[in-house]
Amino acid sequence: MSSQVEVRPDIIVAGHICLDVIPAMHNSGQGQGIGELLAPGKLVDIGPVQLSTGGTVSNTGLALHRLGLPVQLMGKIGHDLFGDAILNSLNAYGRSLSEGMIVAHGEHSSYSLVISPPGVDRIFLHCTGANDTFTATDVPDAALPGTRLFHFGYPPLMRRMYEQEGAELERLLSRVKAHAVTVSLDMARPEPDSPAGQVDWRKVLARVLPLVDVFLPSFEEILYMLRPEQYRELCETHGTTELLACADGELLEALSQQLLDMGAAIVGLKLGEHGLYLRTTANPERLQSMGRCAPPANRLENWTGRQLLAPCYVVETVGTTGAGDCTIAGFLAGLAKGLTMEEMVLGAVGTGACNVEQADAISGIPSWEKVQARIASGWQQRDLSLTLPGWSPRPGGAIWEAAAP
Repeated sequence: MSSQVEVRPDIIVAGHICLDVIPAMHNSGQGQGIGELLAPGKLVDIGPVQLSTGGTVSNTGLALHRLGLPVQLMGKIGHDLFGDAILNSLNAYGRSLSEGMIVAHGEHSSYSLVISPPGVDRIFLHCTGANDTFTATDVPDAALPGTRLFHFGYPPLMRRMYEQEGAELERLLSRVKAHAVTVSLDMARPEPDSPAGQVDWRKVLARVLPLVDVFLPSFEEILYMLRPEQYRELCETHGTTELLACADGELLEALSQQLLDMGAAIVGLKLGEHGLYLRTTANPERLQSMGRCAPPANRLENWTGRQLLAPCYVVETVGTTGAGDCTIAGFLAGLAKGLTMEEMVLGAVGTGACNVEQADAISGIPSWEKVQARIASGWQQRDLSLTLPGWSPRPGGAIWEAAAP
């Protein structure tokens, strides 16, 4: 399949894509440790396998498609059975979605083997595959004129994107920005002992964030990247890498200010079950330079120098796979529609809440209109459990906002 794209979509979602291979694990192994269950030479009886696509391209891209926005997907796969499975999965949502996919002969498709025995934390065996060779030239110039929004995800799982302190990522985003396209970037938390974990991510971010209009990492990802020493100390103190309880107002403000100082216009930090924190630059000229999705002139004041937090909506959680990616999709949908900051942050957490009502990453996402109708109906939100001195709920209580400096 050629990487040359003749269509000119409204939104491009590019970056990491993989196939998740999830064998069903029986209850016969319950109560055993993972070392005992997967002992050398032992035959483990398992059930049918579930195959699903994963990564930014699939999760955020397909969520935007289900919300009703025109989107083109751009990821790199191998010419192999896993690659065929990825294309078939994407084509089930619409054949035009996969027209920007690159099929690389002689390379292997990325996949994750998810080992999830009953009563044991899941183990992920991940092959980055063809994602490692994705370069700036894999996004063809023909796709960019007329595109309004370009979202790129998971560079820590794409070797060429983090080598040489992000030189290739900088080249890619520079090419996109040259076409006046609004750029959005998402991250992934690398394993500390992996090659990506040895990268000085502060240098990478300082290099690329002047080209990023909307930066949407998770709290733990950005804490690891900006303050690795503090991240390690907190992990040792709490005995876990799940550090959302440490996301108080002071730390959120300090991290987001550092990212704004590096050049981003809008910073969103995903807070898992606590919701989405959003901060915008106080520089209106930087907001106006965001490209085709820059704030309308009559809403510039609404976008300038804001700190908002929208708690999650109350739902019965079935699974959290892809929740962060779908929250991003909801935010980008609002951005593409030119909505207010309040509407965007509520649309984001509303879309994320719909996601967790299903076990997979995509099937819970309805149309944008249905998400908005559910929000307008008085959908209950979770109580805010973070420490945010100086913050107060906006009228109606759906959003909390930091006091102006």
